[in-house]
Amino acid sequence: MKLGFDSEKYLKEQSQAILERAAKFNDKLYLEFGGKLLCDFHAARVLPGFDPDTKIKLLQRLKDKIDIVICIYAGDIEQKKMRADFGLSYDADTMRTIDDLRDWGLDVKAVVVTRYQDQPVVHNFINKLSRRGISVYTHRPIEGYPTDLDSIVSPAGYGANAYIETDKPIVIVTGPGANSGKMATCLSQVYHESQRGVQAGYAKFETFPVWNLPLDHPVNIAYEAATADINDINMVDSFHLAAYGETVINYNRDLEIFPVVKRICARIMPPEQLYQSPTDMGVNRVGFAITDDAVCREAAIQEIIRRYFRYMCDYATGSADKAAIDRVKLLMDDLGITELDRKVVAPAREAAKAAESQPDKGSENVYCGAALELPNGTIITGKNSPLLHAASSCILNAIKYLAKLPDDLPLISPEVIDSVGALKKNILKNKGISLDLGETLTALSVSVPSNPAARLAMRKLAKLSGCEMHISHLPTPGDEVGLRKLGIHLTSEPRFTSRNLFLE
Repeated sequence: MKLGFDSEKYLKEQSQAILERAAKFNDKLYLEFGGKLLCDFHAARVLPGFDPDTKIKLLQRLKDKIDIVICIYAGDIEQKKMRADFGLSYDADTMRTIDDLRDWGLDVKAVVVTRYQDQPVVHNFINKLSRRGISVYTHRPIEGYPTDLDSIVSPAGYGANAYIETDKPIVIVTGPGANSGKMATCLSQVYHESQRGVQAGYAKFETFPVWNLPLDHPVNIAYEAATADINDINMVDSFHLAAYGETVINYNRDLEIFPVVKRICARIMPPEQLYQSPTDMGVNRVGFAITDDAVCREAAIQEIIRRYFRYMCDYATGSADKAAIDRVKLLMDDLGITELDRKVVAPAREAAKAAESQPDKGSENVYCGAALELPNGTIITGKNSPLLHAASSCILNAIKYLAKLPDDLPLISPEVIDSVGALKKNILKNKGISLDLGETLTALSVSVPSNPAARLAMRKLAKLSGCEMHISHLPTPGDEVGLRKLGIHLTSEPRFTSRNLFLE
């Protein structure tokens, strides 16, 4: 796997840029952290070499100078919005983030529930945190936001928000996703600081879009694909062009809100600290750490195709609109790429066709195939059977290949498979007994003490992290979780394996 990004260079330059920005403000800097604070897998996929935990390592370097505040939109809690790369709801991801930060030696100063309207499920979330010793603040919707400045910048607007007590000169304001209220929380804090005689400042830490890459660069287009469901569109920053005569890239939401933000800042910040463009507000050195543009372009193209499959699957399961699919399809057309430019797609479809030669499995089921690309470019396939899911078959075939074991050598004894199947059918009352990936890996581990081949193959599982995989159907929960934990980049067809509405 070729690298196209230098994480250490980025870490050094980004931390220095943050300190330089903080130095421009006398007393306090509120830094809005966009994107994922932890496990930024999108950045790692489009910038090969990017450490998914780079941001947390950056915070460790600044540990003595920062407080951390997490924002979460009450509506996202109420609607159980999900973080796709972890399969977690935003409220669960917030709690996971707090735990992960503690593991890295970083404490969260507070959690802010934004646009809170007394929803019962949100109240339960607040109780969970506060009763475990986490400081929780609530900010209610501001009437007239974001256009009525007299209402916003007033005791009835920002002034009605609870002031978040912090101690350090830099306050990191992050959240589990877009529209979590990070900017409003930062500006509300700057307002409160100004009322207290403190000259606080505001800045943004955004990774994408990359301001110093061209508008049509695949890395920037991949950002559009990733946010097609919320209609983010990359644009030339017209404010920056007018102020400096320099063409840089930003996105529509920042450009649309900038005139309002600038007017708000003019009321709560000194004139010499005001920004002339949304790009000015940002602190982003990611573009300077790209070491191989061609590698990053190809990686970004693959990410765009992944997003296309993701939106098709989300549409099939009812969690996305068709507009997101259409938007990404247009981006792919502009780049001249199709879904078949993802190398594992065609082999997975062919494996599904090969499965049709097997004995009939019943009218409720379909034939399924899976394909995995190993680091050396070899494609490994698998198909479903009465005993194993296609994903299970593919993973077993892959680790046998890596361990240089014969294809026909069983890694899991028939007795173990029969035992797990009997448990599913007779005790757990499952309708199907075929083993999903999670069950297969458990059965493999059980086989290790009595099977040296299973022991040898199991040691190869770690080598699958970062590999590309496609399956010809929507994954079951057990397959999806298992593949995610192995670190495999999965795409799938929007095709159901059964007429059943509930998947076990």
